[in-house]
Amino acid sequence: MERRWIIATNDKESNADIPWAEICGLSCIAELLKRKGFRCAEEVNAFLQPRLSSLSDPFLLPKMDAAVTRIFQAIDRGERIVLFGDYDVDGITSLALLAEMLRSYGAAPDLFLPLRMEEGYGMSPESVERCCEQYHPQLLIAVDCGTSSIAEIADLRQRGIDVILLDHHEPKSALPDCVAVVNPKADPDSALQYLCSVGLVFKLCHALLKTRPAPGFDLKAQLDLVALGTVADIVPLEKENRIFVQRGTREIARSKRPGIRRLMEVAAVRPLVAAEDIAFRLGPRLNAAGRLTTAEKALRLLLTRDEAEAAELAALLDTQNRERQTVERKICGEAEEELAKAFDPARDAAIVLGARDWHPGVLGIVASRLARKYHRPAIMVAFDSNGLGKGSGRSIEGLSLVEALGHCEKWLEKFGGHEMAAGLTIREENFPAFAEAFRAAASELLSEENLKARLYLDHELAFSDLNAELLCWHEMLQPFGSGNAQPMFFARGVEPAVAPQVLKEKHLVLRLRQKNRFQRAIFFDGALSPLPRAPWDMAFRVNANEYEGETRLQIHVEALRASGPLE
Repeated sequence: MERRWIIATNDKESNADIPWAEICGLSCIAELLKRKGFRCAEEVNAFLQPRLSSLSDPFLLPKMDAAVTRIFQAIDRGERIVLFGDYDVDGITSLALLAEMLRSYGAAPDLFLPLRMEEGYGMSPESVERCCEQYHPQLLIAVDCGTSSIAEIADLRQRGIDVILLDHHEPKSALPDCVAVVNPKADPDSALQYLCSVGLVFKLCHALLKTRPAPGFDLKAQLDLVALGTVADIVPLEKENRIFVQRGTREIARSKRPGIRRLMEVAAVRPLVAAEDIAFRLGPRLNAAGRLTTAEKALRLLLTRDEAEAAELAALLDTQNRERQTVERKICGEAEEELAKAFDPARDAAIVLGARDWHPGVLGIVASRLARKYHRPAIMVAFDSNGLGKGSGRSIEGLSLVEALGHCEKWLEKFGGHEMAAGLTIREENFPAFAEAFRAAASELLSEENLKARLYLDHELAFSDLNAELLCWHEMLQPFGSGNAQPMFFARGVEPAVAPQVLKEKHLVLRLRQKNRFQRAIFFDGALSPLPRAPWDMAFRVNANEYEGETRLQIHVEALRASGPLE
């Protein structure tokens, strides 16, 4: 879908008292910082230099006191503790971190992961039953799930099992009746609503350590796990999440975990580790196991101390990731065929597709691809032989998926998630009515402006501005991701100096000229569509590229168009 190019303006009030020239040596970086709405110089410096010492008191989270008290009771009494997790990266990193914390106190918790294909997401009746039969817990700590599992937790209570929840999903109505629901979204006044589950587990560990020190346990060293889960779960990289990921990527680069080191090897990730390495290389491999089979091997990879086992597991996850990509491409192609026959962007405010032979484990990725390509919220559903469908959805700016699904609740067995990502269960006979209801809800909730695809440009740069100083300041804005997007620059009057070189049949290597300056650039997927007539306006990002020990500025082209006016 063609995008409108829009140059950003500083519409947020910037404090005139902030000495921007003293803080930042480049005016273009200062302009980017001004748009973030900082109120004072201290806030700017805290952003540019994140510090662990600025983390808030973990006991500010709801019900943290009750959770800590009950956990220490269980440890002191030698009770059977079970950690009940989820099969995505946030879920498995949460389990790994909490398991290592409790083991440092002498506990021996059992770890439980639901089976994605057989039991579905979270605390389903089937997964709860299997967990109880297998481990007979006295205290069950559910992580990254449970906020909507009112009936399942009531069943656990009837069995005499105490439950603590650490979750970040949106409550739909009343909260479960249990020992503690540590969920910042259960408290409208909480300032920590941006945390994902592994961030909450880190805060719980901090609270436990403040209450009772654990000699020899280094919580800072566990930030490798926190960074993995935080980036992979696409929560905003702001405030404490920014601190977690900035420090956590350093811990990944020097991690003592054999599994992470071996995973970096198969994923070709080298220091310096960036958030995008987690998002596009490490995270997908950790997710692959849970998408296609079970997440147990990914969890083992994070916990093992055996080098040989780590190498074997990393190689297996790499293979499963390639298999996931094959399955994903097949489903994506079939979805595109359906859209070619039935989708009308002038009429349809959402994409809703379903089929019987689709693998439910990759539907979220396909939905994400479709949402980006067509700039529409997308729901993908896979039905089994009994007519039960499991679906995943991804949204666009302006639409909360949870809110939209709430408009269609009568057609669903269950649903849950976030504003931008959600899951659902539905009967096949209800799918046509649901699809119609969801498209109507999206049409009602999304404005006409929301449905127009845009390319937001942060600042204009000339090729003469692309130097080591710019790269240095640019890297201080890291980590990039949700809530802290990598700057999108643009340049005018750019022309090819030589014919583009095609790489792997779909990418382009460009040698570009602007006046008397030359730059090399990579344009991923640039060979899949014809290039516009030159001269071009170029939207691009800059990255640090290490080559033969030297760090260089590299251009990644986002889009090219024939030169023209900007909005």
